[in-house]
Amino acid sequence: MTEKLLIDDIAERCKIFDENYAEVTERIAIAAKKSGRRAEDIHLLAATKTIPVEVINHAIKSGVTLIGENRVQELLSKLDYYDKSATRHLIGHLQTNKVRQIVGKVSMIESVDSVKLATEISRRSEELGIVTDILVEINIGGEESKSGIKPDEAEKIITEISSLSGVKVEGLMTIPPICEKIEENLRYFDQMRNLFVDISAKKIDNVNMSYLSMGMSDDYEAAILCGANIVRVGTRLFGRRNYPV
Repeated sequence: MTEKLLIDDIAERCKIFDENYAEVTERIAIAAKKSGRRAEDIHLLAATKTIPVEVINHAIKSGVTLIGENRVQELLSKLDYYDKSATRHLIGHLQTNKVRQIVGKVSMIESVDSVKLATEISRRSEELGIVTDILVEINIGGEESKSGIKPDEAEKIITEISSLSGVKVEGLMTIPPICEKIEENLRYFDQMRNLFVDISAKKIDNVNMSYLSMGMSDDYEAAILCGANIVRVGTRLFGRRNYPV
């Protein structure tokens, strides 16, 4: 009985995804056009925290090419079962003592919030003979409860990280404060876009400002209008999360 319930639940979640995926991709295309870009210029990252692998693989077969996990242990528990045709990112907070477990398992770490963390990622990457792509996380709202570096320290810290041979800075990521009105989101997203443009103009060695990752289920369209080219969408794709971790 339990197995049948699980199968039925997965089938229902796949159905929910199919309905939502069509809507999300359409909205991304509309927002991209409004921002003067093409839908193909925007990378939809399916945020798969607590989502069963069966549902993730269904999403990949349906067209999702980029997935992101928040937690190292959850990613590792799913690693052998993912459809390997999708690219994997780590998007959640990463502790220095877990770096060795994740380097080489993902294509990008989006949540690098210190020189110390970047140094450890670089060291572990060099041991494996690889270079790990990273995004530097910005705490754009200055919230004490969130990780990320202060905007006014971004250039200095990115310059320090750029000297590390085992990582390559590919852009910025942020999680803005929860806002009741979209106008408030736009303010934070505009600040991120300006920071992204300013740092890009510095032409720092070993820094390739290709990606601005911001916007989630409730605000991904606004983020695209402000320049995001990676949006991290979970609930709007998979429905409300109700799976244990």
